[in-house]
Amino acid sequence: VSVFVQINMVATKKGAPAPAAPAKAAAGKVKKPKKQKKDPKDRSKNIMKDVRIRKLCLNICVGESGDRLTRAAKVLEQLTGQQPVFSKARYTVRSFGIRRNEKIAVHCTVRGAKAEEILERGLKVREYELRRDNFSCTGNFGFGIQEHIDLGIKYDPSIGIYGLDFYVVLGRPGFNVAHRRRKTGVVGFQHRLTKEDAMKWFQQKYDGIILPGKK
Repeated sequence: VSVFVQINMVATKKGAPAPAAPAKAAAGKVKKPKKQKKDPKDRSKNIMKDVRIRKLCLNICVGESGDRLTRAAKVLEQLTGQQPVFSKARYTVRSFGIRRNEKIAVHCTVRGAKAEEILERGLKVREYELRRDNFSCTGNFGFGIQEHIDLGIKYDPSIGIYGLDFYVVLGRPGFNVAHRRRKTGVVGFQHRLTKEDAMKWFQQKYDGIILPGKK
């Protein structure tokens, strides 16, 4: 037996082929499929690039305090179901009879599904048509309607008819870092919204029509 072991050792030293691996180990190896590399220019599937409504601001500017402003607040309360906030004048304008710190307007901020519902009703009044001038360079847009009863609110003779201003603030996931109180950050340049992004979102989501500007 010892002679056979010595002959086997000499054969391996001279470059004889090593013994084959066990068949069980070879059968257990499975090649993993190669992962396809993502195209860095393809941003359509990136959920962080999705545009959404951050908030909707509704404003009614009466220009004076008193009973008319109180009735305008009731209109916003009926529309949103929230308690509106009164806005004060920053300067005194004698030609308009406005004094500084006088309550002259009322506004309300709506978020979530309620904001989308009210915006849908407002755009329906405008027949889903906006101008390029309605969009800002930061990716937001706004418009107005002349009569609040067009939104489906029942006419009340004791309240009257008021016009409304709609201001829509758009954003993407991650925008909150620029507005939080602690460790405030900056939104990257490539992650920011532009005027073209907002117009494209409006056309895709609402099948909207964008008219040329007045200028």
